Amino acid sequence: MPKDAVAHSPHRKAFASRRRDPETKREAVLKTAAELFLEKSYGRTSLTDVADRLNITKPALYHYFHNKEQILLECYRLGTGMIEEILNGIAAHCGTGLEKVEAFIESYANVMTVNFGRCVMRLDEGDLSSAAFTEVRGYKRKIDRRLRTFIQEGIHDGSITPCDPKIAAFSIAGALNWICVWYEPEGPLSAEEIAKQFARTLTQGLAARKRRNGSRPHLNQESSNDR
Repeated sequence: MPKDAVAHSPHRKAFASRRRDPETKREAVLKTAAELFLEKSYGRTSLTDVADRLNITKPALYHYFHNKEQILLECYRLGTGMIEEILNGIAAHCGTGLEKVEAFIESYANVMTVNFGRCVMRLDEGDLSSAAFTEVRGYKRKIDRRLRTFIQEGIHDGSITPCDPKIAAFSIAGALNWICVWYEPEGPLSAEEIAKQFARTLTQGLAARKRRNGSRPHLNQESSNDR
């Protein structure tokens, strides 16, 4: 980021007044850290870098987070919290399993274009402590289970062609997580356009083909998603 852009970082405003509420300042720390994790990588970013970007002292920063890992975990919590809220809405209001998968892909792709989603997916998990690694893996498994459930629902309602939900979920997640590597906010496509194209492309291979009479094949037996 150019020096003049750093000097006019919008997140500095949160600390310009002592009257600002702590939650606003905490959010500014998280957003600034996410920017730096993307620019320099998590391993090369220090708390001094975050404090300097916000034009505050390290002791002031410690009031909100004691170490860099705490910041990263909070970014994970925010990102997965966004996804969890979306997933609950999908489960409650979307129709077939295929429609739920499509909505999941579009929503997840959008999260992968915001800084919180991009920085955590670029992380080398080897930089984490064992406790943090366990917490992060738990977030990922929770999302994976929800996606597999949507896929299995589609197999049973006939909207998704019979397949192994585990392999299908891994394929979708791999494609979605790669967005954070190549996505550029100033690129030719907006985040919404990318999300829609991913949803359309990734569900085409799952969609059950209609028979000549217009019906879809229906699977009655259990699928093997927990192998």
